[in-house]
Amino acid sequence: MSLKEAARVHAHKLKKIKVVAFDLDGILTNAYIWWASEEVGFNRSFNIYDGYGMKVLMKAGLKVGVITGGDSVSVSKRVENLKLSFCYMGNEDKREAFKDLMVKYSVNADEILYMGDELFDLPLLRKAGFSATVPNTSDEVKEAVDYVTIRKSGEGCAREVMDLLRYAQDILPIHEDF
Repeated sequence: MSLKEAARVHAHKLKKIKVVAFDLDGILTNAYIWWASEEVGFNRSFNIYDGYGMKVLMKAGLKVGVITGGDSVSVSKRVENLKLSFCYMGNEDKREAFKDLMVKYSVNADEILYMGDELFDLPLLRKAGFSATVPNTSDEVKEAVDYVTIRKSGEGCAREVMDLLRYAQDILPIHEDF
């Protein structure tokens, strides 16, 4: 099934989405971390396709950000560089962050898309209006979501989900002619 066909299947949920939240490690990264130095801490690699997809969604008026249990300079710098709408870091219990998003943006849970890959993401995956994960996660997580990506962690899996959302909401990147 193509992404456009999958978007049609899930359109009833995706059309409601106003806030898009991603777990970081294992979704926006390949789940590998390495110690860089005392000043930097643990470092990560990010996929450039995911970053551009986030920018497209934000230009279309959606609120986009991360809810991550990790906390490091590399995470802060990436969030700052992308000018994300929000970032919650340093707490594996992500329920308060999710509740805060609903209040901050005056949305219901069914208007939030959440993508995560770990067992501690399950409460958010079950509550979100649309949920997604990666194929290289546990069965419990895959069974709890609306969509399992074709792409693996850090290989543009978040962009795949953003493209589903774009297709369902008819969001096109703005490219002006010169």
